Order: sequence, then structure tokens, then C-alpha cells
Amino acid sequence: MKREELLREPVKDVTIDPDMSISRLIKIYEDMYGFMAGHLARAVKVLARALREARWRFLAFTGNLVATGLRGILAQAIREELFNVVVTTCGTIDHDIARGTGGKYYKGLFEADDKMLKELEIHRLGNIFIPVEDYGPRIEKFVYKVLDELDRSRSWGIREVLHEIGKRIEDEHSILRAAYEKNVGVYVPGWLDGAFGTALFTYTRTHKDLVIDPFKDEQELADIVFGAAARGEKSAALIIGGGISKHHTIWWNQFKDGLDFVVYVTTAVEYDGSLSGAHPREAISWGKVRPEAEHVVVYGDATIIVPLLVAAMIEVKRGGR
Repeated sequence: MKREELLREPVKDVTIDPDMSISRLIKIYEDMYGFMAGHLARAVKVLARALREARWRFLAFTGNLVATGLRGILAQAIREELFNVVVTTCGTIDHDIARGTGGKYYKGLFEADDKMLKELEIHRLGNIFIPVEDYGPRIEKFVYKVLDELDRSRSWGIREVLHEIGKRIEDEHSILRAAYEKNVGVYVPGWLDGAFGTALFTYTRTHKDLVIDPFKDEQELADIVFGAAARGEKSAALIIGGGISKHHTIWWNQFKDGLDFVVYVTTAVEYDGSLSGAHPREAISWGKVRPEAEHVVVYGDATIIVPLLVAAMIEVKRGGR
């Protein structure tokens, strides 16, 4: 490239107006540009186009986030119809049930004495404190109650069970409740990896008449992506964190020749070869992201970045920009 092609747009000094709109704040990030500010501004543009053009919009995230107050924003993103497919981990189900049925999580410290917490029967998730009684026992009791009420004349997919759970949670900040209200499928490929999965396992050991068929979930995902491919529909994803929720999202989208829009929010680096740190450009080589797709990676803490992205998307959806 020529020198003048590289030196086209100068970085701008910016100032803050405390009364500014979200769109104006994002424009400030775009103007100051370095270092992740420019990536955040581009992420908003990618997601704005996805809202306009993508029939299927996937929201993928890891369960640890649901232990924080970000849970309410994730539920809000579903209620605002920013996304219509959710792919997540068993931890999301655990924390959403625990908190959605009255369990309390508390502000804690990363530096807490974990031996002391063990003696006091307090779990620590980063700097969140979780009373033992508000986690495992609460989840198992609630899941058992829901399973008792399920029709035995048919088999149940995990997504269908979660739909029934969402129906019974009376909490406006619940992700499962929001998904139930908007009829958004919640897919948890690692459903055994947590308290919900363990409760399902132990319950079915003594209730052989309840048939769980997790392949029903995969059939639903297959219907989404193959149907989208047949109809020429575009797909998009906001992928927060890594692991199985990230991979399951991009894995299924390869069957329609890849995502058309994708934003990764992560703290993982790509240089250890992990899927969690891999960039969209690597996914292109697998056919999971289209070569011409709009994509960007935003490095940083999701509890800081995601509220800005969701706020900007809501403003776009409501005609703000």
C-alpha cells in the first residue's frame, strides 16, 4: 500500500459530555481509536448491520457472567429481541435458577481467604460470594420440582426442559424467563457440566419414565442453519468468552458456509492455539465464518464491554442511529 493510503484518518482528541447519548459515546470511542476503543466502535457497527440484515442472531456466553449483575442485561438483550438464539453453558442455567428462585449472591473479594470461606460454607466465583445453600441444594430442589411436572408420554430435549424452567421462574432479570417469554431457544451443549445436569442425572436414575433426548436440541439447531442456508438467510453472533458456547455457535454455522457477522468479546490470547483465544480469521479457514464476513475482536472484561454493546444495539433498534 502507498503511504498516503495508510495515513488517511487522524486520531482525534475527545471530550466527554455527561449528558450524551450512547451513540455519541460510541462515536467518541471511534474518534480516540486506540487501543480497544476503535474495536469497540467497530463492534457496534457490525452488530448494527446484523440487526438490519441477519435473520438469525446468536448470543453466546459463558456461565460465570450470570453470577454477576450482567445477568439482567443479558436477559434484557433477549427481551429487546436483539438476539433470537442463545448458546451457553450449564453454569448459566445454575446461576439463573439459583438467583431466579430467590438465592442471593454477594459482593466479595478476589483476595478472600478461601479456606475461611470453605469453613463458612461460602463459594467464591471470582469476587462474587455465593452461600452454599443458595446454590446446589436450591437448584436441585427446583429442578426436581419441574421434572415432576413434565409429561411422561413424550421425550424431552434440554431446550424444552429449559423452556419449562423459564416458564416457572418469576424474575424479570432471569435469562430463562426472558427466553420463555420471547420463545427464544436456549441451547446448552455442555448441559451435564453443572448442578442442573447433575440434578437431571440423579432424578432420571430413579424416574426411568422420564426420557431426555439431547439430540432434539441438535436437530433444532440443524433446522435453523440448514433452513437459513436453503433460504439464503444471514446469521450473526455476539460471542462473549470462549469454550463450548463459542465453539457450538460457530460449529453449527459452518453448515450454512459460516457467520455473516461476528463479534468476539474475550480476554483469551490466540497464541496457545486455544479455541477460546482464536480469532474469526482462524474460523474462516474452517468455514465457520465467511471470508467476506464483517468481524471484530474486542479484548476486555465482558462486564464492562457488554453493557455498552447492548445499550448501543437497543438504541439502534429503536431508531437512534
